[in-house]
Amino acid sequence: MAEKQESSAQPSGQEAETLNGQVDKTKTDTDGQTAEDDEGEVPDGMADVLYPLTIHLPHEPSEIHVMVSPQEQVHELRQSVIELPAAFQYSCFHLEHAGERINDFVQISDVKEIGPDSEIRLVEDPYTEKEARIHVIRIRDLVGAAGDRTDTLHGVLPGTTLFDGVTTKAKESDNVQASTYDFEAPAKPSTLIPPEEEPAPKTVKSIALSPWNPPPYHLRQKGHLLYLLITTNEGEQHQITSHVGGFYVNKSSNSKFDPLPRPAPKGHSAHSLLTLLAEISPSFSDSFEQLLQYNNRKDPLAVFQMTNAIPAAPWLVPSQSSPLCAHTPDITRTQEGYLISGVDNTDTLRDWNEEFQSARELPKETVQDRVFRERFISKLFADYSDAAARGAILVARGEVTPLNPTEGRDAQIFVYNNVFFSFGADGVGTFTSEGGDDAARVATGKDVNGVRIVNQLDIDGLYSPATVVVDYLGKRIVGQTVVPGIFKQREPGENSIEYGAVEGKEIVAADERFVATFEKLSKALKVKKHPVWDKDGKRFDLEASVETKGLMGTDGRKYVLDLYRITPLDVLWLEENNDAEGEQKELEYPHRMTVLRPELVELIRNQKWTEWVNKELARLKEKNQAKPKDEKAIKEKSADAEEETAGEEKPKETSEEDEEKEKEETEAEDRIDASEFYFALNPDVCSGQVPQTDAEKEELAADEEDVRNACKYLRESAIPDFVNDINGSDLAFPMDGQSLTKMMHKRGINMRYLGKVVSLCEGSRLLRLRDICLQEIISRAFKHAVGKYLRYLPIPLTSACIAHLLNCLLGSGFNGKPTADIDESMKALYPEADLAFANVTPETLRQEIEVEALRRFKFTLESDWHTQIKHLQLLREISLKLGLQLQAKDFQFTSDSSASTAVTTNGVNGHAPKEGKSSKKKRKARDGSPASVASSTGTPCTFTPDDVVNVVPIIKDSAPKSAISEEALEGGRHSIMQGNRKIGQELLLESLTLHEQIYGILHPEVARTYSSLAQIYYQLGEKEAAVDLARKAVIVSERTIGVDSAETLLYYLNLGLYVHGSDDSKTALVYVKHALDLWKIIYGPDHPDSITTLNNAAVMLQHMQSYHESRIWFERALTVCEHVMGKQSLPAASLLFQLAQALALDNESKAALGKMRDCYNIFLNQLGPDNNNTKEAESWLEQLTVNAVTIAKRDKNAQAQRLRAGIRFPTRNIALGGGAATQPSALTQPGSDKPDARSIDDLIKFIEGNEAQKKSTKKRPGRGGPKTR
Repeated sequence: MAEKQESSAQPSGQEAETLNGQVDKTKTDTDGQTAEDDEGEVPDGMADVLYPLTIHLPHEPSEIHVMVSPQEQVHELRQSVIELPAAFQYSCFHLEHAGERINDFVQISDVKEIGPDSEIRLVEDPYTEKEARIHVIRIRDLVGAAGDRTDTLHGVLPGTTLFDGVTTKAKESDNVQASTYDFEAPAKPSTLIPPEEEPAPKTVKSIALSPWNPPPYHLRQKGHLLYLLITTNEGEQHQITSHVGGFYVNKSSNSKFDPLPRPAPKGHSAHSLLTLLAEISPSFSDSFEQLLQYNNRKDPLAVFQMTNAIPAAPWLVPSQSSPLCAHTPDITRTQEGYLISGVDNTDTLRDWNEEFQSARELPKETVQDRVFRERFISKLFADYSDAAARGAILVARGEVTPLNPTEGRDAQIFVYNNVFFSFGADGVGTFTSEGGDDAARVATGKDVNGVRIVNQLDIDGLYSPATVVVDYLGKRIVGQTVVPGIFKQREPGENSIEYGAVEGKEIVAADERFVATFEKLSKALKVKKHPVWDKDGKRFDLEASVETKGLMGTDGRKYVLDLYRITPLDVLWLEENNDAEGEQKELEYPHRMTVLRPELVELIRNQKWTEWVNKELARLKEKNQAKPKDEKAIKEKSADAEEETAGEEKPKETSEEDEEKEKEETEAEDRIDASEFYFALNPDVCSGQVPQTDAEKEELAADEEDVRNACKYLRESAIPDFVNDINGSDLAFPMDGQSLTKMMHKRGINMRYLGKVVSLCEGSRLLRLRDICLQEIISRAFKHAVGKYLRYLPIPLTSACIAHLLNCLLGSGFNGKPTADIDESMKALYPEADLAFANVTPETLRQEIEVEALRRFKFTLESDWHTQIKHLQLLREISLKLGLQLQAKDFQFTSDSSASTAVTTNGVNGHAPKEGKSSKKKRKARDGSPASVASSTGTPCTFTPDDVVNVVPIIKDSAPKSAISEEALEGGRHSIMQGNRKIGQELLLESLTLHEQIYGILHPEVARTYSSLAQIYYQLGEKEAAVDLARKAVIVSERTIGVDSAETLLYYLNLGLYVHGSDDSKTALVYVKHALDLWKIIYGPDHPDSITTLNNAAVMLQHMQSYHESRIWFERALTVCEHVMGKQSLPAASLLFQLAQALALDNESKAALGKMRDCYNIFLNQLGPDNNNTKEAESWLEQLTVNAVTIAKRDKNAQAQRLRAGIRFPTRNIALGGGAATQPSALTQPGSDKPDARSIDDLIKFIEGNEAQKKSTKKRPGRGGPKTR
């Protein structure tokens, strides 16, 4: 067991297929918590009983012990073994039990007579060429010889984490440092750059392939596989032969070839290259030990390789001269392609489509079947997304030859790495009537969402091609698996499509074989079976939209294609915006692909269901007046039926009551029949269908009415409800464009309604939402404007284009007439390039953005909108949308010296702070910083082409979520809600294990699960477990979602709360301060939700007895609250109440009295004299008045005594004793109207001078305001 957990800290650079070693480990740690009371029985047979195995090794140490689960596969056990330090050297071996060889692909429970304390022998195998290559890659990673891999996909510093740096800061700071924070300082983008660290110890100078490769035929016959060249730290060069029996030093030199073993004393050989390195280099063992210790200093989650998720690429990166981006020489980097995939690169070519469809056909009867299947599918999607994104970049860069080179650029199609690529543009005129390129672009995005939904529904017998959409430098590229038969030449008159529209909508096919499967799909998607007509007026009854196509693959499987129209069109939007004539034509919406969101259809269905159930219940109530018991049962039944069909939208509150109420429900079933309820929409209304008979016309008119009602619901209910919920704090307040988009989509609101949301934002709190919506409109409009210039631009000119357009948008305050900095030699190389971007000026760009905003969001920007923008925040939004990675430095957005401040040598400033608040110190710092000067033009600009370090692709994939791990999580939550704590916790642990097994540890879904579980554990009082899970959530979120994503910020705040709950307020404050720094970058100062955070931090400071500092944080919280909510709001009154207490604790009795009076007045006006809050404020007010008088008298007497004694100094300088006030047990929420009650007597004792405790931070003279320097 001990060894098992040791492994967690080891470098894991192995080219491993899975992360099982890590998964296992978590199982060991987490299940350890319930080991005593866990009999291994979790409901539904989900438990894995862990037991120990002894593994005998051929070399020292001769045995190791591991914990395994009988449900694990043997190859997972292998992976666990080779991640233990004692077994690093092994990679080519098999396992034996009782003298019998064990198959790697069976479950441990299937091995004969294996059980707790069984003994397994590890037996080294002869190498094959593939095994030898894998071994060399593994050892290079392990000993740190692999150098920096320049990845072509993920960008600079992908998957980086700041957590270790923040934690180190917490350890190094004392209480005073932890409690001070400069609220007025501008945003510091250096916050997003990880601290530089010392380089890892070097164990060997290089491990490379020898120039003598590959072995000649006669030596291949003798078992030679590879030749290596190793240079040790001592500077000696050794030629190594990789042989079927292991590795040995040979007699070759750089000029002479003799790969036979060298005689003693220099002749060394070993089965593993690791052992051989220790033999030929005296310093190797010590430096390898130092390397392991160096790696152990970091959190294991921070160094694990990502196998199942795309690492987040930061939008700000250090300069290329920084040690973080150091580029080291390594000859083997270029040879890794051969080491990984062999001489003809066939090891990595995969038949993606066959793999996906076979995975869907895997059994899913038992829990184990489902886990294996979902895990396999998750890994497959991750591998496919990676391969498709790499191929898409090559296609965008023109590195792949098209299959149809004679056609236009947008019509070209490509096949690379068995992935079929096409452009998300209307190359062949399919979407001419819908809006051309814009429509085609939207259709691909909707299609990928449709495929994801179909994958999630997992309908038996229905297959879809895996789809990935990649946006890169203005181009949209779609990568799909190749459906067998899609390229097949058809006979004349034979259609390639068997169901749905063929070649536009003129010909319609309706093959009977597809009806049953499409019916299941349509039922799940709430699509109504409806008639469509071909060009001859012939009627076809289709289950799905005419645009959704069915194709019978040559493999006999039924494929569904083109899922961009699974919901109806937004008819009202089209009618409002596409009837423009003449000049107005160019301002009409760019395309007709304005579909409603599936989430909206689900919401409407739930609403209709509720109405229908209430109607049925009312009918039954009349009927069953005499049977109240049955009626109760009916209600329960209706709630259960609602959950069954409501999908994810409804919380399953009553599902656990099933068993108890079974009898009653059976009776109820006779009376209320859920199958009578029907709701579905026709996706083809208003899209050019021509009904022939009157009955058909009536039916279509009725369908159209349903769709119009859905559109009305969106406008009249969904959008106003969304805005009201944010205003009423029922929904978290969005921080940036990403969180806003996610929230609107969850409510079924399309982003084209941003203008409508802005128009509903009234009141001080909603002004903040208005700002975020406007920023999102501007950044999206800019993205479309930039895409136009970038789309056909040669790659080497793109940096100049991006820098110039950013200067026009964000740098016009610094240089009003920026010129494009185009390298003349590059320009000469591409004479045909369209350099239209060079003619753009700030004025023309603003005009373009205004036109895009009007066309796409029906919103007219105010004439001075460009002076209102938050520069740094808008830059971040644009960078995330376009995938930009910019060099972090002092961007000067304005020429006004007070508005832009440098923060650190490699730090950038944010937006301008408010007028008059910039200090001389800051101004001086800025003046000393180097301005960015354009390389070829004389006038400096904010951005230069060199600032655009890289552009990463934006990837949208169609991977479904794991259903079984979600079920376990829900089950655990319900059990805990109903008081079954033991079963609930076991289910939660099971859910955690399932998430880690299915997704791999580093995945956004796993971060969300860690966070959810941390919250549940904290509520259950298991604080240590909560802190550990919250820490993992932070690191995984930083690496997979982004170091400055809104989710990461939230996880930092939660971690701060849990750490404070574990009595470490100092560390908690450091996490809170880091979150505030992130907030300044993501949103700017004064985010509405930061009020709670500032308030919590103040309470933490009181806990640390830093009363003066806590008062400063309370004052800041109050300032923000008054700014956001208004001075007379109830939350402001709550904060005034707490601030008055804080001032009393800080011996400011006079100020405390004033604040309490303000608080009392607000409560009196808002709640009336009889409210408890008003009464409590009144009692405090009286008490504070009495004490203020007492203290004034005492001060007067003390002053008189001093005068008599001839001593003169002001009373304010006397450091009065620290208070013994009781600390609030929980952090208070300023949103609640009730102030936290404290012991008045204790406070009075303290105020009147109880000197039992000394204050932690002494008050300095003349310190009244909130600024701390």
